[in-house]
Amino acid sequence: MADLVVIFFAAALVNNIVLIQFLGICPYLGVSQFLDSAIGMGGAVIFVMGMSSMVTWVIQHQFLERFGIEYLQTVAFILVIATLVQFVEMVMLKFSPPLYKALGVFLPLITTNCAIMGVALLNITDGYTFVETVFHALGSGIGFFIVIVLFAAMRERLDRADVPGPMKGTPIALVTAAIMSLAFMAFAGFDVTAMLGG
Repeated sequence: MADLVVIFFAAALVNNIVLIQFLGICPYLGVSQFLDSAIGMGGAVIFVMGMSSMVTWVIQHQFLERFGIEYLQTVAFILVIATLVQFVEMVMLKFSPPLYKALGVFLPLITTNCAIMGVALLNITDGYTFVETVFHALGSGIGFFIVIVLFAAMRERLDRADVPGPMKGTPIALVTAAIMSLAFMAFAGFDVTAMLGG
């Protein structure tokens, strides 16, 4: 169980998919202008990342490897991710039209979000078992959720702050993202196993 906790916290904080591995930057910068849309995008990414990682792990081990067609991995994984994103879009449109409208073009872009595909591929290349894959995917998704919500909260405050003219908008957002990335690099020295008594 300790190993699963380590995988979870390492994915969420130490090897954060956005701030340390620099995957999923497009929705991170594009959807983080307002806290509500950032929360919606973070939740959608957690769901899609978790489900797609589980399904792609099964497809890889039960079909692609069994029949010797591993070369179809990228195509199969993209199809799984695209299907799940379509499902999320339909649910959001039905139950939360304002959030669906707020996310706009960034919701279908989850299909091509390199963080989703990156986590699915990392699960395979790192040799995770199915349970480890679930913990890694959920940790990565929650890590994405944490950073996009924190970033959105900071950007909302920056919009009301007295920022010099040339730094308003994208420049100050990029500086803030860089400082957040440096802050998350401090987790590299964080020893989860020591905290768990292992």
